Amino acid sequence: MGGEIGKQDNKKDHPGKLTIYVLATSILAATGGLIFGYDIGISGGVTSMASFLNKFFPTVYKNEITDTSTNQYCKFNGQIVTLFTSSLYVAALFTSLIASTVTRKLGSKLSMLFGGILYFTGATINALAQNVAMLIIGRSLLGFGVGFANQSVPLYLSEMAPYQSRGALNIIFQLSITIGILVANVLNYFFAKIGNWGWRLSLGGATFPAIIIIIASIVLPDTPNSLIERGMPAKALSNLRKIRGIEQVDKEFNEIMAAGEASKKVQHPWKNVLHRKYRPHLTMAIAIPFFQQFTGINVIMFYAPILFKTLGFGDDASLISAGIIGGFNVLATLVSIYGVDKWGRKFLFIEGGIQMFVCHVLVGIFIGFKFGLSGIPSSPLQQWYAILVVIFICIYVSAFAWSWGPLAWLVPSEIFPLEIRSAGQSLNISVNMLCTFVIAQLFLTMLCHLKFGFFLFFASLVFVMTMFIYFFLPETKGIPLEEMNVVWKNHWFWRSFIDHHVLDDLQMVENGQQPDIVI
Repeated sequence: MGGEIGKQDNKKDHPGKLTIYVLATSILAATGGLIFGYDIGISGGVTSMASFLNKFFPTVYKNEITDTSTNQYCKFNGQIVTLFTSSLYVAALFTSLIASTVTRKLGSKLSMLFGGILYFTGATINALAQNVAMLIIGRSLLGFGVGFANQSVPLYLSEMAPYQSRGALNIIFQLSITIGILVANVLNYFFAKIGNWGWRLSLGGATFPAIIIIIASIVLPDTPNSLIERGMPAKALSNLRKIRGIEQVDKEFNEIMAAGEASKKVQHPWKNVLHRKYRPHLTMAIAIPFFQQFTGINVIMFYAPILFKTLGFGDDASLISAGIIGGFNVLATLVSIYGVDKWGRKFLFIEGGIQMFVCHVLVGIFIGFKFGLSGIPSSPLQQWYAILVVIFICIYVSAFAWSWGPLAWLVPSEIFPLEIRSAGQSLNISVNMLCTFVIAQLFLTMLCHLKFGFFLFFASLVFVMTMFIYFFLPETKGIPLEEMNVVWKNHWFWRSFIDHHVLDDLQMVENGQQPDIVI
């Protein structure tokens, strides 16, 4: 019964289409990803600028400029430098927990608005920074903004999209992240040439994506799911008809109403998410963001310029190489938008994992041959050798961009039932930000101690996460949000965790009856 609900009857029961209205609102909402992407791209470039290092981190600057014999693996090792980058993610971690309540009680739009305002304030403080304390305060405010935006935007996109196009529309959020990274890399290259204050323009440029999300939060419509959860069913029905482009939306509306009734009976969603029947959802909300960060991607994105300078690239060459990587990141995300609803989430996860594993191993071998264990190159880095390293890093980034990059936002946002959806998404973002903080804070120290084995370390983790997906993640392509429990019921491992009454409720909704929901 469950398989037929998810696979055969959807077109008949959910006849809505992808309208221009939904496409336009989804693109506008997805621009919330620009603030996250811009920050990822800008921080690594700024921390490689001599004027920035000389002003705020003079010891690191001295090691870079004057000590040519330094072990290259340890050249930039400094906890204060990494704190500049990682402080944002601690703030985002705590904010995402608060954002859960805001989103549930007041809707995704208000969460986006809070995110934009906080991010704008943080960017302004960073651009005017006179000391490290101002940098950290500004970065923390940026983190507050990212926490609100990352919690609300993926949920908004999943709830607005018709199930047939949910994957592609949700991945527009990841596309915005990659565009933000690319724009930041390009700006870093040009601003680095502006004397002693170019870094201020790089940091201050974050105000522009903040303004975009502020405007978006004001003009976007509410999702039907959010309106029902906040007690406005008539408006929810009107909005649902508008976004689906048809009048006959009874089946989908009844399912959302049933989920809304369940949501109202849940007084403590953070407590309820621990119930046995939500164990599959909880596992994925923790495992997927954890694994995403331990693919090693943010090592590349945060510190690409520093990494390339460590490999012997000059200032311009390191920034140009980071820009090239950003370009591959954007193009490969388009592949995911095209294929996620055709090939499925699981296929992309596994293919991307295999590709990343191979690239990590090869880059580790190349760097090991060049720098050995001492970290001192046996000879100047030849151009062809440097190009080869960049090529394999680009192949690695491409694999991430059409697999673990977008899908780690998409899958958790679509698997939770409405009654715990905000709490589940907050948990997903919190784990993501915690792991991002750990990676950002420890990267330079790990590189210093693990040397070229650093890349082999991530290769082993990519292997483990690919096996996890193969055995434990069911395919969620083409399943309406409110019928998602069927994928767990049909899974060889998770079926024992799903209560039978959940599937009975789905059958009652299909027959036009009101389920007796038990929480």
